[in-house]
Amino acid sequence: MPPARLVPPRFKIPTKHAIRSCLDMDAQLATLYHGFESLPDPRRREGQIPMADVIMSAYAMFALKDRSLLAFDERRRLDADNLKRIFGITQIPCDTQMRSVLDPLDPELFRPFFRSAVAQLQRGKALQQLAFYQGCYLLSKDGTGSFESKELSSASCLVKKHRNGTTSYYQQVLGAALVHPDRREVIPLAPEMIIQQDGATKNDCERNAAKRLLAKFREDYPRLPVIVIEDGLSSNGPHIRDLRHHNCHYILGAKPGDHPLLFHNLDEALKSKTATTFAMKDGKKPEITHTFRFLNETQLNLSNPDLKVNFLVYEEHNSKTGKTQHFSWVTDFLITEENAYILMRGGRARWKIENETFNTLKNQGYHFEHNFGLGKEHLSEVFVMVMMLAFLIDQIQQLCSPLFQAAWQRAGSKQELWDEQRHLFHSFELDSMAMIYTAIVNGFKRQKLVIIYDE
Repeated sequence: MPPARLVPPRFKIPTKHAIRSCLDMDAQLATLYHGFESLPDPRRREGQIPMADVIMSAYAMFALKDRSLLAFDERRRLDADNLKRIFGITQIPCDTQMRSVLDPLDPELFRPFFRSAVAQLQRGKALQQLAFYQGCYLLSKDGTGSFESKELSSASCLVKKHRNGTTSYYQQVLGAALVHPDRREVIPLAPEMIIQQDGATKNDCERNAAKRLLAKFREDYPRLPVIVIEDGLSSNGPHIRDLRHHNCHYILGAKPGDHPLLFHNLDEALKSKTATTFAMKDGKKPEITHTFRFLNETQLNLSNPDLKVNFLVYEEHNSKTGKTQHFSWVTDFLITEENAYILMRGGRARWKIENETFNTLKNQGYHFEHNFGLGKEHLSEVFVMVMMLAFLIDQIQQLCSPLFQAAWQRAGSKQELWDEQRHLFHSFELDSMAMIYTAIVNGFKRQKLVIIYDE
């Protein structure tokens, strides 16, 4: 007996907030598969599983939030029909086949899929929801670990020698995402791997990766206006010049220990009344007092006497708790009493790359820190790119799709949503992801269990 089908959908997307058809989940899946079909296949033998099927299977593993390749291999055996109908896969590879096919692929092959998704958001006028200041978008960047082991390694792993004589092998990722202080959604861009570069004798580092990421970002998005927001390690002369070269605004953290000249110049300017200071109460939380001090066109440090920046120091005091928080940034925006609060909120939104991006990937179902496979060449890097691509498509649904939003609200949490999604995928014959979301929102008819006995 075939599996019981879900009841017909009753959920109606409000016309006023209707998502453009190219942005819904099922359209995105079809677009991705078509794009995967265009990727080069270095294999020569006939009769092999198509490259698009292998990549789409890896994507399905992350889209369905499977915990490992072995878990997906079990899904391949039990849920093959749904994988083929929803993800467009014709032949599903086993875990060994997936590893062997993906390992030699260049991770850069996946960069165009991020660019295409952002372009669709722009055409659908959905990206405008993240515009922050003067038509610019906040671009938050930071690094995080993606792999570490004392036993396993590949040619791209960085090497760490410990004092006790042991050796660790690791890889890191420099992530970048468009964020907004008032939105939970982030739009991740193609990450840059912090790995051993071809021909290099020294370990790669976040600063070198940042140079590569900026150059690739401007190549992918030549006219996208952005404000780069980063931590205190980034407020150095070479990086600021690089940002200017790539036509990026910036709000960069600046700590007292790293920039004594900035704080000295501000203190002297306040004494001579050539700097500005003012305070304001928070409109929504009267117990919060915001205090600003700023100085425009001041020298960054002694090493870069010709490099002038605008310097903002901010304090947040809570009269109920007695707690005071201190922040400071350098920026290329001329600071005024009218925009100081806005720039402060932009600078503090830097944490969204950690909280809404890395934390979500590590703790909300994507299993970012799980070793899905290191491989001998690029397997772990390819998995990072495909996982981040699955995260991007989910974020597009969260930003644009009332159906996805309703399913998330009904489930109560992302983890519950993923659990319900996997349950429905495993238990019913399905035609689309929209069918899954609609069932979560509206409920579905429970069927009596029918046991199949072997004859």
